[in-house]
Amino acid sequence: MVNEFVYCPRLFYYEFVDGIFVPSADTLRGDSDHRRVDQGSGALPKPESSDPSRQITGGEADHQPDGEKNPSETIHSRSVQLGSDRLGVSAKLDLVELQVDGDGQSTAAPVEYKSGRPRQTDDGIEIWDADRVQLGLQMLILRENGYSCDVGILYYRETRQRVRLAWTGELERWIEEQVLGARQCASGPRPPPLENSPKCPRCSLAPICLPDETNWLREVIGSGEPTPAAGPGGPGANDEGTTATGRGDMPAEPGYKPPPRPPGSLARAGHGDDAPIPFPREKLPRSRTRPGSRSDNGELRRLIAAQDDRRAVYLNTPGMTVGLRQGRLIAKEKDKVIQEIRITDVNHLAVFGNIQISTQTIQALCGAGIPITYFSTGGFFYAIARGHSLTNVMTRIAQFRAADDPVTCRALARRMVAGKIRNQRTLLMRNHVDPPEAVLRRLQQAQADVDRADSLDALLGVEGAAAALYFEHFGGMVKPRRTADDEHSAAPELTFDFRTRNRRPPRDPVNALLSLAYSLLAKDFTIAAYTVGFDPYVGFYHQPRCGRAALALDLMEEFRAVVADSAVLTAINNGSVTSRDFVRAGNAVNLTPAGRKVFFEVYEKRLNSTIRHPVFDYQVCYRRAFELQFRLLARALTGELAHYVPFTTR
Repeated sequence: MVNEFVYCPRLFYYEFVDGIFVPSADTLRGDSDHRRVDQGSGALPKPESSDPSRQITGGEADHQPDGEKNPSETIHSRSVQLGSDRLGVSAKLDLVELQVDGDGQSTAAPVEYKSGRPRQTDDGIEIWDADRVQLGLQMLILRENGYSCDVGILYYRETRQRVRLAWTGELERWIEEQVLGARQCASGPRPPPLENSPKCPRCSLAPICLPDETNWLREVIGSGEPTPAAGPGGPGANDEGTTATGRGDMPAEPGYKPPPRPPGSLARAGHGDDAPIPFPREKLPRSRTRPGSRSDNGELRRLIAAQDDRRAVYLNTPGMTVGLRQGRLIAKEKDKVIQEIRITDVNHLAVFGNIQISTQTIQALCGAGIPITYFSTGGFFYAIARGHSLTNVMTRIAQFRAADDPVTCRALARRMVAGKIRNQRTLLMRNHVDPPEAVLRRLQQAQADVDRADSLDALLGVEGAAAALYFEHFGGMVKPRRTADDEHSAAPELTFDFRTRNRRPPRDPVNALLSLAYSLLAKDFTIAAYTVGFDPYVGFYHQPRCGRAALALDLMEEFRAVVADSAVLTAINNGSVTSRDFVRAGNAVNLTPAGRKVFFEVYEKRLNSTIRHPVFDYQVCYRRAFELQFRLLARALTGELAHYVPFTTR
């Protein structure tokens, strides 16, 4: 991990402290290249052993093919595990070449395999700093375990070159300084992102780190606390390992430790009542962005995939069974296979009603970090099963601290509710046949009322009044097509005539669709909360209540109109669902299994549709936007950003 620290302190923090690792093509290729190395027994003769015949079983002895008897012997030991008690570090060495001469004197040389190529400079070939610290640390550990080691070798597979690294006192001091810097980094706050670094596009953690987005927002809205500078590999270091002080390869001062966050700093970091609600106009002003957070054309680099190629799988047929076969989910109905899908293609599994999933399937999904969500037959989201993929406790500590502060809760809630009302107003302007100007003005006034709300109860009142006004005119956006199914419907009273919002149970088709859409949205925001590292049950606007995913409900407020309501309007206005897709039981109206399947498709199509992000101005799908909002919230809670920026559409 010390090499990760030298490469990027923030990457080191994510992997070592938060326990987050995302595989990429580079890491998978490296794993494949290391298969032979990892098959080694790890056996290495003791340093005092000078007789090659005493090598431990598992080492590979290679004799020099000179045609004549050579008094020297080379012993190859693969996958050797050693450590240093003095530095408190351990290493797994790919290969150790142990040279034993005719006098019984042995010399060890670690060989580290790399998939890439060495650094090309005007002075020739050089070793990358991250590779240098990794190989040098292996040499130091060998020396501290009694071996004579004066040289190490890096083998770059792409160019098939062996590059030697000589042991020096300067190298030893530099390595010890990097170990100290890594330990100090792990005990302090998360380091800031690199600026305009060529390392970021190939980094698998770029979608989690959000380097350009974080740097941009830190410049535009500020950060919650100052970030101290450090040496190479420390906070504030650039790609060349230098800082603003120009000290080059000099590390942080011995004994340096970032200052602890002062109590109550959340409120002072932009979460107080006096902080204005940040709404981007058309977009955040690019003229104020840092040069390091932009590409050559002045736009933010999009370092995350616009869409997730995996898909949500909905199981909706009662009596269906799901099993596992060779990494594939096998869905059966009455012993007949109706669908097969690779686990690697699954984003999450949504189970409705009485469907049986084998234990082996649950184990495989949890092991792959794929959540399983459970719904009642009527569509109530009541459970989620997942593996131990949530390791970054620092985000949850910041979340719990903020949730215990009424000032922070009120400030965050104001931003979320203001974003919701703004998006409701936008949807009315887009879709209403004749949007009433008076209603639009009242919704705009409600945004100002949110800014003046001095308590959560007052905020609930403002939000409730705005929601009542919005749903009073929601019917003006419902423009169903008349089809032959409607003319011959077995239940002609089930029309799309929306009058008011009702639930538990919904009493008309539009409300049945809205209830199902909100349940699906709550499911997706619960998954996104877990993905980022939050506890979805501890919220700020929705106060904690047993069994309620309060934080998921908090952030989904901003997306109710633009995702859930929009999907309902699309399903009705495009004729995807008709009156035949609904059934009435007493006062309750619900979708048929066939109608629900159709709406699942409409909802997923909405989630996977790409939009231009209102803040970062690049293309992402809504599912990515959910995750981005949680990551922005995490940045605000940990002090990387001055405050939370709600999601609003134009």
